[in-house]
Amino acid sequence: MAGDARPATTAVRESIREQAAALGFDAVGFASADGDPEDSRNLAAFVADGRHGEMTWMATTADRRGSPRALWADVRTVIALGVNYGPNEDPLERLRRPGRGAISVYAHGRDYHDLIKPRLKRLGRWLAETHGCAVKVFVDTAPVMEKPAAMRGGLGWIGKHTNLVSRRFGSWLFLGEVFTTLELPPDAPAVDHCGSCDRCLRACPTGALPQPYRIDPTRCLSYLTIEHKGAIPDHLRAAFGNRVYGCDDCLAVCPWNRFATPTPHEALWPHPESAAPRLADLLGLDDAAFRAVFAGSAIKRIGRDRMVRNAAIAAGNADEDGPGSLRLHRALRRLLDDPSPQVRDAAAWAIRRREGGPRDEEESGTHCVPERRNG
Repeated sequence: MAGDARPATTAVRESIREQAAALGFDAVGFASADGDPEDSRNLAAFVADGRHGEMTWMATTADRRGSPRALWADVRTVIALGVNYGPNEDPLERLRRPGRGAISVYAHGRDYHDLIKPRLKRLGRWLAETHGCAVKVFVDTAPVMEKPAAMRGGLGWIGKHTNLVSRRFGSWLFLGEVFTTLELPPDAPAVDHCGSCDRCLRACPTGALPQPYRIDPTRCLSYLTIEHKGAIPDHLRAAFGNRVYGCDDCLAVCPWNRFATPTPHEALWPHPESAAPRLADLLGLDDAAFRAVFAGSAIKRIGRDRMVRNAAIAAGNADEDGPGSLRLHRALRRLLDDPSPQVRDAAAWAIRRREGGPRDEEESGTHCVPERRNG
């Protein structure tokens, strides 16, 4: 009877792969629920160093985040799943468009949470009904260390830029997980194929990758444009370029992207407002307009004030002549009366920069937040 167990288990795993593919997942792997103690130690060091910045949930959930079993004691297998969100053009091209904002590839289409969570639920329901097991599903918002789970499940390895790299999909995989009480043999963990390459480290515009496999999010433009709520540090503003939501530089330069293909999922294709929006249009958004423009997008999570703050800094960096430049200047002037101190500060900095003021506020030693005008 023991000889029949392995073929049956193999058949179960293959049936899960087939079902996941039918539901729209592009990569599937199986990992042990035991986790890796090294992941917990790395997370503890990350939090202890304060590298999580304003992402306080990383500290408050560290005990549960460190291991799948710490989050759910009954889990036996983690099914790691990936969805290809590969771009159809070089993301770095958008950094060369004056007067336009650059938005991270992952936010070009529909909010990936809204796309992936229903697929995970359908897969989980099928598992429960077919195999009589219990399941829990997660995508990004739960205290799950997704990249280590994906690496243990063979989907890819964690590269020197601290993101997942796939031999098939490059740097462009959304991740989700199904935790199950079904005990299945794990896949072989992915092998690190970064070798001596350090393109991602050299590409970071703010030096947020001081050494391989170590990131300082408080210098990362993705963190600063999305998670950070306050004023952007003066010495990092010029490095923004025209980025208004996220940064793909370290991902885009990875050589493994030569094997990547554009996403086949229509919901993830770029929307007009998220491909390369005009900075002047972003500067003119009020709260209602922001929510209308970015409804259904992951961008909506940062709120209007952070987006306009980011757009103001990008406008300060914009090297554009003609009517477009005048429109930007007028939009920035209007923001000097904005209710948000972060927006007023960014607008004042951008105006000084565009009018020929100090190119680096750190050198000038000045940094003021203008008072909101009355009347």
